[in-house]
Amino acid sequence: MIGSNAFNYINVLDKAADASWKRNEVIANNIANVDTPGYKRKDVQFESYLTSALIGDNSLDKRVANANLDSLDASVYTDNASLSYRLDGNNVDIDTETANLAENQIRYYTLLDSMTQEFSRIKTVLTAR
Repeated sequence: MIGSNAFNYINVLDKAADASWKRNEVIANNIANVDTPGYKRKDVQFESYLTSALIGDNSLDKRVANANLDSLDASVYTDNASLSYRLDGNNVDIDTETANLAENQIRYYTLLDSMTQEFSRIKTVLTAR
């Protein structure tokens, strides 16, 4: 994390990218365990934490500047632990997981692109004469 107010958006995007990376790992683990009896799918919770951190009546710039990024971390949880789609107790649906994986990869690369654009804007400001 970069410790300057000029990088607030980049820091938030970085936290979101970290959460997306973690989600990618969790989905890959779900896919790897699709045939494991009793396995319960896992997922990552981050978006609700981000929404809570950025809630307020101020402008988005002020909300981002005031966000406590140290407490903004993704958490892994077991999804529908009591629900099973199969007789062996496993609740992983391979079609859902592959769709989630594709969606998450798009999200991750979009976040990286957004960070690159933010750095490019900062670079433009610093090099303008």
